[in-house]
Amino acid sequence: MNKFLIPLLMSATAVAGLTGCSSKQDQLIDKPDFHTTDSIFDIEALEALGRVTNPKVSPDGSKILYAVSYESVEQNKSNNDLWVMNADGSDKRRVTKTPGSEGEAAWLSDERIAFVAEKAGKPQMWVMNIDGTGRRVVTALENGVQGFSVSPDGKKVLLISTVKYARTAQDVYPDLPKANARIIDDMMYKHWDEWVTEIPHPFIADFTGYTIDNLVDIMEGQPYESPMKPFGGIESFAWSKDSKQLVYVSRKKVGKEYAVSTNSDLYLYDLEAKTTRNLTEGMMGYDTNPAFSPDGTKLAWLSMEHDGYESDKNRIFVMDMASGVKTDLTADWDYTADAIAWNPNGKSIYFLAAYQGVTPIFSVELGSKKVTMVTSNADVADYAALAPLGESTVVTMRHSILYPNEIFAVTGRKATQLTEVNADVLSQIVAPSVEKVLVPTTDGKEMTTWVVLPPNFDPEKKYPAILYCQGGPQQAVSQFWSYRWNLMLMASNGYVVIAPNRRGLPGFGTEWNAQISGDYPGQNMRDYLSAVDYMKQRPYIDGAHIGAVGASYGGFSVYMLAGIHENRFAALIAHAGIFNMEAQYLETEEMWFANWDMGGAFWEKDNAVAQRTFANSPHKFVDKWNTPILITHGEYDYRILSSQGEMAFNAAKLRGVPAEMVIFPEENHWILRPQNAILWQRVFFRWLDRWLKPQADEAEQPAKADVAPAAAEADAAPEAAAE
Repeated sequence: MNKFLIPLLMSATAVAGLTGCSSKQDQLIDKPDFHTTDSIFDIEALEALGRVTNPKVSPDGSKILYAVSYESVEQNKSNNDLWVMNADGSDKRRVTKTPGSEGEAAWLSDERIAFVAEKAGKPQMWVMNIDGTGRRVVTALENGVQGFSVSPDGKKVLLISTVKYARTAQDVYPDLPKANARIIDDMMYKHWDEWVTEIPHPFIADFTGYTIDNLVDIMEGQPYESPMKPFGGIESFAWSKDSKQLVYVSRKKVGKEYAVSTNSDLYLYDLEAKTTRNLTEGMMGYDTNPAFSPDGTKLAWLSMEHDGYESDKNRIFVMDMASGVKTDLTADWDYTADAIAWNPNGKSIYFLAAYQGVTPIFSVELGSKKVTMVTSNADVADYAALAPLGESTVVTMRHSILYPNEIFAVTGRKATQLTEVNADVLSQIVAPSVEKVLVPTTDGKEMTTWVVLPPNFDPEKKYPAILYCQGGPQQAVSQFWSYRWNLMLMASNGYVVIAPNRRGLPGFGTEWNAQISGDYPGQNMRDYLSAVDYMKQRPYIDGAHIGAVGASYGGFSVYMLAGIHENRFAALIAHAGIFNMEAQYLETEEMWFANWDMGGAFWEKDNAVAQRTFANSPHKFVDKWNTPILITHGEYDYRILSSQGEMAFNAAKLRGVPAEMVIFPEENHWILRPQNAILWQRVFFRWLDRWLKPQADEAEQPAKADVAPAAAEADAAPEAAAE
């Protein structure tokens, strides 16, 4: 489930490294030897950080398994290795050290683990003793293994692999073996960054602990995904306590029906009877993340109410498996849950949720439905994992705008740090500082805004500023850490960063979150301008040198602001943004998103919401563009095609607006490869420095286009905006 941009709380390159090709000639990617002489957090420092992921507590609670990945700029790839430590953080041991990545790790027993690593060019399941000995490959599936889950009794294993989906030219015309064409007769023929030729299916096999047998595709012959693309994984499955049943998530739709619907369901598969039953029939939105209670009598999951609304409130439901009675535990709690895990006592469920600008850990009691914050309400940080250890401790990951994920243990609202993977890098850095500012909005509300101040901040000086425009559009601006849209890096380059929780972001109630749907050109744009106008009053901000930057919906925001900002900005950067909304409506793949957020199709002339949306498309305000703009895009981006960026660039050049464009032929909606990521950052700051830093040689800068200031309001009526 995602809008345009999913939260970047972990390194996408670490994920990519699991399936990247490796060879015997590959060099070991290890922790870099990083030293700085100026104490500034720069691109080299960002690339030197270790990416910590996937903490798992051993069955006896004595150890924690986790992963750390590093990047090699020279090899242009990353490598993920496995580590083990005692539950108190002592005795940290690296248990894999190979040129290829090991990931998706899980405990088999207190002394053995399983993981996914490459074998003969394909990811497969492996097993190993916790001391690193006894490593051996378990599977040899033709299409590889993307994830696995061993049953509670250890005798079965669920394997995620792929099956053929799309027909080829040779399937239709076998006498043309060299024909190269795609024959398409329905929608969803491409998704995220690939043409859909294969789909994931769950396979179940007998498991001895070292080998598998009797492999069965439990959805054989069904043209449906499980887990759901593009980001579903092993969290889409849950074993019953007796290992005789498996719950899986699937949206059993294809083509146009798939493209317009978010109605996934939970299916209960009986291994002995080989029967399948829909547990959530009639629940019309996303149903995901199933988890059986410790005693196996109940099933919890996340559920959205409305079909087609992928950023709906995620409710926590529990079903009594004997009676089938379903209960919404968060009906009276006005926030959306992101992940769940049972407390081992079976009486409550831990969950993560964006809340007032941060992402704490919460707990909800089954009986009273009482929601309690498990972490401290004074903790200005985000939490990003749930691994219960006993009844009172949660092993988790924590990060903020100023530091990446490390593993913590939370007990009694106290968070104890267990790993210090990046302490040596961060100890050399003079960090920026972060302030929480409440900005008055045009409709009389207050908007939580994070302001990141440069290192060694001097309130007597003037600083250029950057307005950060979030993607999603409904993804929280919390204490997030990104390896590309890194607010600490922006501030360390001498900018004050303004990051508003504008309308449409979670963490401030369902009304605030839902308001943006059907109102792209409206209140959230006014919120952005309110944040800029409010912060310009601070004496330390150079009001003549403010930029706006963003990706995905943030890129759309930049394109929209370009036509309505009335000279508030001196430079703009848009990555993977929507420029022409009519074109986007027919170019994107997940039509449920376009229908819900745009209000419908542009040809629905009697649909006032849709007509207002399309009449206020950024491309219709190009006549007001007068601000230098940098545009970047990936050619493998099938969510928002690179043609959107190309149109915007051409429009700027034809208008005489200073513009530059960078197209990445091998990247998707993100920029994943290390050297491309460094290139992107260099271009990003070169562009901002050129236009926003007063000390730059302005004589060498082209003048702004001679264009009259924008007169249109962000919420202009369709007929006015179209003139």
